Amino acid sequence: MRPEPLRPHDPVRLGSYELLGRLGEGGMGTVFLARTAAGTQVAVKVVRADLSPDDEFRRRFRSEVARARQVPPFCTAEVLDADPDAEHPYLVVEYVDGPTLAEVVDDRGPLTAANLHSVAIGVATALTAIHGAGVIHRDLKPRNVLLAPGTPKVIDFGIARAVDGGATGNTAPEFMMGTVAYMAPERFGDAEVPLTAAADIFAWGGVVMYAGTGRTPFGGDSPLATAGRILTQEPDLSGLADPLRELVSYALSKDPVDRPSARELLDMLVAGPSRPAATAAALAGQPDLRVAASQAQSVTGLLTAPAVEEPTVQVSAVPGLVEPDPGTPRRRWFLPAAIALLVLAVIAGTMMIVFGPPAQHVAGPGETPPASASPTVAPLPAGPALITDDLGEDRLWLAKTEPDGKSSCVFTGGELHVKIDGKPLYKCRGPQDTLPDDIDIDVSLRLLTEGGCAAVWYHFKLPHGGQLVRVCQDNIFVGMHQSADVSVTRTLPLDDPIQVGGPPVRIGLRVAGDVVTVSRDGVVLGDAPLGPAKITGNRVLLGVFLDRDTPDTGSAEVAFDRIEVRGPGTPGPR
Repeated sequence: MRPEPLRPHDPVRLGSYELLGRLGEGGMGTVFLARTAAGTQVAVKVVRADLSPDDEFRRRFRSEVARARQVPPFCTAEVLDADPDAEHPYLVVEYVDGPTLAEVVDDRGPLTAANLHSVAIGVATALTAIHGAGVIHRDLKPRNVLLAPGTPKVIDFGIARAVDGGATGNTAPEFMMGTVAYMAPERFGDAEVPLTAAADIFAWGGVVMYAGTGRTPFGGDSPLATAGRILTQEPDLSGLADPLRELVSYALSKDPVDRPSARELLDMLVAGPSRPAATAAALAGQPDLRVAASQAQSVTGLLTAPAVEEPTVQVSAVPGLVEPDPGTPRRRWFLPAAIALLVLAVIAGTMMIVFGPPAQHVAGPGETPPASASPTVAPLPAGPALITDDLGEDRLWLAKTEPDGKSSCVFTGGELHVKIDGKPLYKCRGPQDTLPDDIDIDVSLRLLTEGGCAAVWYHFKLPHGGQLVRVCQDNIFVGMHQSADVSVTRTLPLDDPIQVGGPPVRIGLRVAGDVVTVSRDGVVLGDAPLGPAKITGNRVLLGVFLDRDTPDTGSAEVAFDRIEVRGPGTPGPR
């Protein structure tokens, strides 16, 4: 981004910063190139004069700057300083000396395959870092991706739209023209629905499509036409080759709960089984990008946190997680109503920006007294097999070792071994299949260390969480896992404790309606109610969990040697 000269009425200093030129202008203010007292060049974003007197704006600006400063600088422009209380509030970020993605594509045409994959990885890395800090970008587009030496850099996250557009008019039609093509369908619907990180994933799909083809996936002759296509049509991905085409299609799902998280995208981009050649080409000669992606994966663990819509960020006891956000209920878009709202917005010359209500905490760990149950033979799994894996090698579940070496999923001795050291939990990357609500899960497992519990998540969706069953030596805990909170709805004591290092035990979970039935080696142990309906996913994951009485600094290992998932239907053989 090359600066333009200062204008006659522009300030020449802000605090300790000397302003050198203009880098651009946006809905919230003007961005200046500046120099620190030490001579370092930085970018200073100054709030528009008409917003400065607004106390509500200053409150939002202050809280969102605080969150943005927690974003690690993995493919992002680092937030360095801010003064929300100045006469003209401002934010100071790292100056990135490079063209925008929009400028490169406009001037030179679409990116080559390797460069395109690099940009896809870089932006996914940035979103992993941003979402992991509890921030939503809200205006991801090619102009906000800078192609800097070393790694792409995402800018303007978190405070890109810090004011309610309906109240202030800072989303006028000229703002829509450059942004609507990257807006997720839910942003044209019910204004009471909180904005989630899934909207950024949709924008990622549009950005990658533009970078690879020079056009957007829902291009129309006007913002209204484009929005109509976003709401009602499938994306036009012609010209975009696999493997990116597959991931872009996934990211552009109409329903936000069907999109991957940023961390899932990053994992699939750098380690997907069908992408080794593309990944190698993208990262060849780019050690900075490789390191940034690896660090983002390490910092965020396997759960990317949803954005928090109110000022306070609470750091969870689980490393890499920010709490809380129970997620958005699964819902389908009422397209006629959404389009009608959009027409009114265009006529009025504004777009509503969604700020959801405060996120609600999930209740902390607790238990209900176990009800007595007479052991009976568990019913046979129903319907055809949806997932079957002997877990002896990379197939549906994948091996992975974190960079610090303290968490891993490895195949050894015909089993999937899951280990943690100094962390409370770890999940293995499994299939992306969207499963029915009612399913039967049959898994064979062993406990290999004292204090280690085998964990099975179901109805799972990042970043919202899922239902959770923990199989420990003396008890099976049934409950849910949302954000950083694990709650227990039923404890099923084991009359015959599971022997550490002993033979495998077979755990069955029959999920039907609002109840899960748990069995061990074909004998029913009891029923438990499912957690709140805000759990909206349909994936199954395997992993390890430290027992509640074991310090989080401990270590644990479990093993799985077979899993079968069946859907509803005619009973079938085990």
